Amino acid sequence: MPWYRSLDRQQWRTLIAANLGWLFDGYETYALILTVAVALHQFLQPTQYAQIPFYAGATIGITLLGWACGGILGGVLSDYFGRKRVMIGAILAYAVLTGLTAFSWSWISFALLRFCVGLALGSEWGTGTAMMAEIWPDAARGKGAGLMQCGLGIGFFLASAIWLFVSPAGPSAWRWMFLLGILPAFATLWIRRGISEPEKWQASDRERRAAVAAKAAGIPVDAHSEELTRFTLAQLFSDPKYARLTIVALLMSLTTTLGWWGISTWVPPYVGSLAAAQGLLAAQWAAIGGIAYNIGGVAGYALFGFFADAWGRRKVTIVYFAFSLVLTPALFLWSHSLPLVLVLCAVNAFFTNGQYTWMPVWLPEVYPTRIRATAISFVFNAPRFVAFLGPLFAGTLIVRLGGYGIAATVVGTIYVLGLVAAPFFPETRGKPLPEN
Repeated sequence: MPWYRSLDRQQWRTLIAANLGWLFDGYETYALILTVAVALHQFLQPTQYAQIPFYAGATIGITLLGWACGGILGGVLSDYFGRKRVMIGAILAYAVLTGLTAFSWSWISFALLRFCVGLALGSEWGTGTAMMAEIWPDAARGKGAGLMQCGLGIGFFLASAIWLFVSPAGPSAWRWMFLLGILPAFATLWIRRGISEPEKWQASDRERRAAVAAKAAGIPVDAHSEELTRFTLAQLFSDPKYARLTIVALLMSLTTTLGWWGISTWVPPYVGSLAAAQGLLAAQWAAIGGIAYNIGGVAGYALFGFFADAWGRRKVTIVYFAFSLVLTPALFLWSHSLPLVLVLCAVNAFFTNGQYTWMPVWLPEVYPTRIRATAISFVFNAPRFVAFLGPLFAGTLIVRLGGYGIAATVVGTIYVLGLVAAPFFPETRGKPLPEN
């Protein structure tokens, strides 16, 4: 039987809900990347325009900082209060806050709203990932995670396509991009009716509550029940096994996160700068570059899951890291022909974007249900406390070095860290999820 015929309606609905949540995150994130330079032209004085890469990097970095805080908080809340409930709250919050971003009146207000949007953005991914892992069958879990993760690329693609048509509307066109971000709020109505909490989480929650009640009543509990009563974030490091896994996972996550935010966020302005040098419209070519980049990204996200189910999580992750290391200078240094750059945008994104899928595929398979959302959210988001410096560092390098190429190549050496760390993470292909 083909893998897709073995899935029931609930599993398909879960995929759609998780994919939509990540799609909305992708749209909002890439809308910022595409419009931040245009917005800064309204907020800064003409004498400050040469510093726009620095301010753009700071704005993206502030968003990442909020994302890190909100992501960890969302994972913890999801383990205690349920995947579905936290997902609905996160989508509502970032839809409202994204709409408010359109009314920013200064760089300070813009940056503060971006931090708040980041809080809500970060809360959604961990809940959707845990929900997918706990509802989808073992044999198709990698494919499901890849199909969920490609929602981010679809959101990027959607933002690029809309910006292609909205950008000619004038200096305030960026505001319309964020106003459109209100639309995800309507999806929460369907999510509320269309899916239910995973049975694995419900069973884990009952066991946790029973352990807490027994301990509160003074009834002696065994070691496992004692562990259930501990704060989920503390459990990541109280057990040496999970502490070691978490450290290795954090190094891999830092590689993926710093690589993407420190390099890939500069693809649209880089393509725009090449077009401007040839007398073409920078904003439109930036959007075209974003479209090409995100076509490759969507394919990379989705196919990673299929590759991981066929050949293993570790092997595929290492291949993606290796190609990302090579293709960064290929895109930013070795070609300045627009047609060739567009092709390299797609190929580069296949690996630099697509490698994100290792986290929803691999992470849920090494942590038990009681701490799953906390663990994957912590690993996914904690590196942002470091990675938020990536756009700022890259923006400073671009200003000082007078271009994107060398700056992107310097930051791209981070992929060596992933190549070193990945072999130490356990292979989990075909294994059932660990229970409480």
